[in-house]
Amino acid sequence: MCAKLLFMQKTIPPKKQPKAETAKNRYHHGDLRSSLLEAAKAMLKEHGIEGLSLRKLADRVGVSRTAPYHHFKDKNELLCAIAEEGFKHWQSDAQQIFAQTGLSIRDKYRQFFQGYIGYAADNPEMYDLMFGRTIWKQNSATQGLRDAAYPSFQHQVEMTKKWQQQGLMPQGEDTLRLAQVTWGTMHGIARLLIDGIYADRGHIDEMCECAVNLFTQE
Repeated sequence: MCAKLLFMQKTIPPKKQPKAETAKNRYHHGDLRSSLLEAAKAMLKEHGIEGLSLRKLADRVGVSRTAPYHHFKDKNELLCAIAEEGFKHWQSDAQQIFAQTGLSIRDKYRQFFQGYIGYAADNPEMYDLMFGRTIWKQNSATQGLRDAAYPSFQHQVEMTKKWQQQGLMPQGEDTLRLAQVTWGTMHGIARLLIDGIYADRGHIDEMCECAVNLFTQE
């Protein structure tokens, strides 16, 4: 009997110990992409476009250096995904402003104008990526980015038409040109603030108020 027990002890394989959890198996497929994007946005803010790479991103998140390539084929695709997030965020903020109740149309437009400039001033690296030459001048925007960016301007045109109909903006001006000029003004103020030319954060409210007075009617 003792010999039989000894034989069984030798032949029964020991229980497998659970593998230690690693960064690679902590993430589900969708979670990793979101984590990579969040980390990439933080790196963009800290170090700019030049300081961002898929290799550094993998190290930041704690995954293998090949893991990001399952979600972004190269740095350009990563940058486009970040910019896409920026457009979606900005569009969401605009919708929340215009959905408010108890405010006049003019007050909502003022908040929209100030919110645009404030977002650019608070997130200069993101703003550069969304509207700068890194992506658009090279004609390297992904379809996902185009699908987020182009409707943002189309929404601006539609809102401009609505503002004209409501009497907030001059009805005699061409809607498309008026939308281009108002957005161009917002973009110009944003660039002055980001580049530190002739303007600083202390001037935002006054510049926005001046622009609102120029573009709107009492």
